[in-house]
Amino acid sequence: MSSQDEQFPAAAAAAPEPAAASADEGMTWWYRWLCRIAGVIGGMSCACAGLWNCVTINPLNIAAGVWMMLNAFVLFLCEAPFCCQFIEFAHAVSSRADRLRAWQKAAFYCGMAVFPVMLSLTLTTLFGNAVAFATGVLYGLSALGKKGDAIAYARIHQQQKQMDEEKLTGTLEGQA
Repeated sequence: MSSQDEQFPAAAAAAPEPAAASADEGMTWWYRWLCRIAGVIGGMSCACAGLWNCVTINPLNIAAGVWMMLNAFVLFLCEAPFCCQFIEFAHAVSSRADRLRAWQKAAFYCGMAVFPVMLSLTLTTLFGNAVAFATGVLYGLSALGKKGDAIAYARIHQQQKQMDEEKLTGTLEGQA
Protein backbone atom coordinates (compact mmCIF):
# COMPACT_ATOMS: atom_id res chain seq x y z
CA MET A 1 0.00 0.00 0.00
CA SER A 2 1.23 3.45 -0.79
CA SER A 3 1.39 6.25 1.74
CA GLN A 4 -1.57 7.92 0.05
CA ASP A 5 -3.69 4.77 0.52
CA GLU A 6 -2.67 4.67 4.18
CA GLN A 7 -3.81 8.27 4.68
CA PHE A 8 -7.17 7.77 2.97
CA PRO A 9 -8.24 4.15 3.53
CA ALA A 10 -11.92 4.87 2.83
CA ALA A 11 -11.13 6.37 -0.57
CA ALA A 12 -8.89 3.43 -1.41
CA ALA A 13 -11.61 0.97 -0.44
CA ALA A 14 -14.27 2.88 -2.40
CA ALA A 15 -12.24 2.88 -5.62
CA PRO A 16 -13.77 0.47 -8.14
CA GLU A 17 -11.72 -2.56 -9.05
CA PRO A 18 -11.01 -3.09 -12.76
CA ALA A 19 -12.55 -6.56 -12.68
CA ALA A 20 -15.70 -5.21 -11.08
CA ALA A 21 -16.03 -2.49 -13.71
CA SER A 22 -15.78 -4.95 -16.58
CA ALA A 23 -18.12 -7.42 -14.84
CA ASP A 24 -20.76 -4.70 -14.56
CA GLU A 25 -20.88 -4.42 -18.36
CA GLY A 26 -22.36 -7.90 -18.64
CA MET A 27 -19.49 -9.54 -20.51
CA THR A 28 -19.21 -13.23 -19.86
CA TRP A 29 -15.86 -14.65 -18.85
CA TRP A 30 -15.34 -16.49 -22.14
CA TYR A 31 -16.15 -13.39 -24.22
CA ARG A 32 -13.73 -11.32 -22.15
CA TRP A 33 -11.03 -13.93 -22.81
CA LEU A 34 -11.94 -14.00 -26.50
CA CYS A 35 -11.43 -10.23 -26.67
CA ARG A 36 -8.11 -10.49 -24.85
CA ILE A 37 -6.84 -13.31 -27.07
CA ALA A 38 -7.94 -11.38 -30.17
CA GLY A 39 -6.02 -8.37 -28.82
CA VAL A 40 -2.86 -10.41 -28.32
CA ILE A 41 -3.12 -11.98 -31.78
CA GLY A 42 -3.86 -8.54 -33.21
CA GLY A 43 -0.75 -7.19 -31.51
CA MET A 44 1.36 -9.98 -32.98
CA SER A 45 -0.03 -9.42 -36.48
CA CYS A 46 0.51 -5.66 -36.21
CA ALA A 47 4.08 -6.15 -35.02
CA CYS A 48 5.01 -8.61 -37.77
CA ALA A 49 3.29 -6.68 -40.55
CA GLY A 50 4.67 -3.39 -39.24
CA LEU A 51 8.21 -4.72 -39.27
CA TRP A 52 7.71 -6.06 -42.79
CA ASN A 53 6.20 -2.73 -43.84
CA CYS A 54 9.30 -0.85 -42.64
CA VAL A 55 11.54 -2.75 -45.06
CA THR A 56 11.01 -0.32 -47.93
CA ILE A 57 12.12 3.06 -49.23
CA ASN A 58 8.63 4.60 -49.37
CA PRO A 59 8.32 7.00 -46.42
CA LEU A 60 4.54 6.48 -46.03
CA ASN A 61 5.05 2.71 -45.75
CA ILE A 62 7.71 3.27 -43.09
CA ALA A 63 5.40 5.64 -41.17
CA ALA A 64 2.55 3.11 -41.39
CA GLY A 65 4.89 0.33 -40.23
CA VAL A 66 6.08 2.33 -37.24
CA TRP A 67 2.47 3.15 -36.35
CA MET A 68 1.56 -0.54 -36.61
CA MET A 69 4.37 -1.48 -34.23
CA LEU A 70 3.12 1.23 -31.85
CA ASN A 71 -0.35 -0.32 -32.16
CA ALA A 72 1.14 -3.70 -31.27
CA PHE A 73 2.79 -2.23 -28.18
CA VAL A 74 -0.45 -0.58 -27.04
CA LEU A 75 -2.43 -3.78 -27.63
CA PHE A 76 0.08 -5.80 -25.62
CA LEU A 77 0.10 -3.16 -22.90
CA CYS A 78 -3.70 -3.07 -22.57
CA GLU A 79 -4.65 -6.69 -23.22
CA ALA A 80 -1.63 -8.68 -22.01
CA PRO A 81 0.33 -6.64 -19.45
CA PHE A 82 2.30 -9.73 -18.43
CA CYS A 83 4.15 -9.40 -21.76
CA CYS A 84 5.37 -5.97 -20.62
CA GLN A 85 6.16 -6.79 -17.00
CA PHE A 86 9.57 -5.10 -17.11
CA ILE A 87 8.07 -1.74 -18.04
CA GLU A 88 7.30 0.27 -14.91
CA PHE A 89 4.08 1.91 -16.07
CA ALA A 90 2.60 -1.23 -17.67
CA HIS A 91 0.42 -2.15 -14.69
CA ALA A 92 -0.95 1.39 -14.35
CA VAL A 93 -1.84 1.57 -18.05
CA SER A 94 -3.41 -1.89 -17.97
CA SER A 95 -5.57 -1.12 -14.95
CA ARG A 96 -6.68 2.15 -16.54
CA ALA A 97 -7.52 0.33 -19.79
CA ASP A 98 -9.54 -2.24 -17.83
CA ARG A 99 -11.66 0.56 -16.40
CA LEU A 100 -12.63 1.81 -19.86
CA ARG A 101 -16.06 0.91 -21.14
CA ALA A 102 -16.34 -1.52 -24.03
CA TRP A 103 -17.41 1.13 -26.54
CA GLN A 104 -14.41 3.27 -25.62
CA LYS A 105 -12.04 0.36 -26.20
CA ALA A 106 -13.83 -0.39 -29.47
CA ALA A 107 -13.44 3.16 -30.75
CA PHE A 108 -9.81 3.30 -29.63
CA TYR A 109 -8.77 -0.03 -31.17
CA CYS A 110 -10.64 0.53 -34.43
CA GLY A 111 -9.23 4.04 -34.74
CA MET A 112 -5.73 2.77 -34.06
CA ALA A 113 -6.13 0.11 -36.75
CA VAL A 114 -7.58 2.41 -39.40
CA PHE A 115 -4.87 5.09 -39.24
CA PRO A 116 -2.01 3.05 -40.81
CA VAL A 117 -4.34 1.87 -43.57
CA MET A 118 -5.14 5.50 -44.37
CA LEU A 119 -1.42 6.29 -44.45
CA SER A 120 -0.50 3.49 -46.81
CA LEU A 121 -3.14 1.30 -48.40
CA THR A 122 -1.30 -1.96 -49.05
CA LEU A 123 -2.08 -5.60 -48.40
CA THR A 124 0.44 -5.65 -45.57
CA THR A 125 -1.29 -2.85 -43.70
CA LEU A 126 -4.74 -4.27 -44.41
CA PHE A 127 -3.95 -7.78 -43.21
CA GLY A 128 -1.71 -6.59 -40.38
CA ASN A 129 -4.44 -4.39 -38.90
CA ALA A 130 -7.37 -6.70 -39.61
CA VAL A 131 -7.16 -8.61 -36.33
CA ALA A 132 -6.60 -5.41 -34.33
CA PHE A 133 -9.69 -3.95 -35.98
CA ALA A 134 -11.58 -7.17 -35.25
CA THR A 135 -10.67 -6.78 -31.58
CA GLY A 136 -12.30 -3.36 -31.63
CA VAL A 137 -15.35 -4.86 -33.32
CA LEU A 138 -15.59 -7.55 -30.62
CA TYR A 139 -15.51 -4.89 -27.91
CA GLY A 140 -18.08 -2.89 -29.86
CA LEU A 141 -20.40 -5.88 -30.03
CA SER A 142 -20.11 -6.36 -26.30
CA ALA A 143 -21.04 -2.71 -25.82
CA LEU A 144 -24.36 -3.39 -27.56
CA GLY A 145 -25.32 -5.71 -24.74
CA LYS A 146 -26.90 -9.10 -24.44
CA LYS A 147 -29.42 -10.37 -26.89
CA GLY A 148 -32.85 -10.90 -25.38
CA ASP A 149 -34.47 -14.30 -25.29
CA ALA A 150 -37.26 -15.28 -27.66
CA ILE A 151 -39.84 -15.68 -24.90
CA ALA A 152 -39.44 -12.08 -23.71
CA TYR A 153 -39.70 -10.76 -27.27
CA ALA A 154 -42.80 -12.87 -27.92
CA ARG A 155 -44.40 -11.56 -24.72
CA ILE A 156 -43.66 -7.94 -25.69
CA HIS A 157 -45.01 -8.53 -29.19
CA GLN A 158 -48.18 -10.11 -27.78
CA GLN A 159 -48.71 -7.14 -25.42
CA GLN A 160 -48.26 -4.66 -28.26
CA LYS A 161 -50.67 -6.60 -30.43
CA GLN A 162 -53.22 -6.67 -27.61
CA MET A 163 -52.83 -2.91 -27.02
CA ASP A 164 -53.26 -2.22 -30.74
CA GLU A 165 -56.45 -4.30 -30.79
CA GLU A 166 -57.78 -2.45 -27.74
CA LYS A 167 -57.05 0.92 -29.38
CA LEU A 168 -58.71 -0.23 -32.58
CA THR A 169 -61.83 -1.48 -30.79
CA GLY A 170 -61.89 1.69 -28.68
CA THR A 171 -61.90 3.94 -31.74
CA LEU A 172 -64.54 1.80 -33.47
CA GLU A 173 -66.81 1.93 -30.38
CA GLY A 174 -66.24 5.67 -30.12
CA GLN A 175 -67.46 6.18 -33.70
CA ALA A 176 -70.62 4.12 -33.23
